[in-house]
Amino acid sequence: MTTAAEIDTPETASITLSDSAARRICKIVAKEEPGTMLRVSVEGGGCSGFQYVYELVTTRADDDLVLEKDGATVLIDSVSLPYMEGSVIDFVDDLIGQSFQIKNPNATSGCGCGTSFSI
Repeated sequence: MTTAAEIDTPETASITLSDSAARRICKIVAKEEPGTMLRVSVEGGGCSGFQYVYELVTTRADDDLVLEKDGATVLIDSVSLPYMEGSVIDFVDDLIGQSFQIKNPNATSGCGCGTSFSI
């Protein structure tokens, strides 16, 4: 298991979880079975080439990156990790609505819905 502290090396930019995202994840998983975590992955598809996928899971793989903050746990699989290096996972609540948003420095463009991107 890789922790956020282990991935924060000069060769590999870390992925961070904002305070607002951690609070929202805790609120969501409080209604689920104990041990539920949020998995964020990158898959081919979407308007811009790649898309983020969010799912609630109760198991983790040995090679998952595990981000923990204020009781929230986020898993990122090893295949998605290179596409998300240096990203910030955030939760935004504004006039347009509420959503998880990933601020990804690797993305060269994105779509209007904010869930797909290209590199």
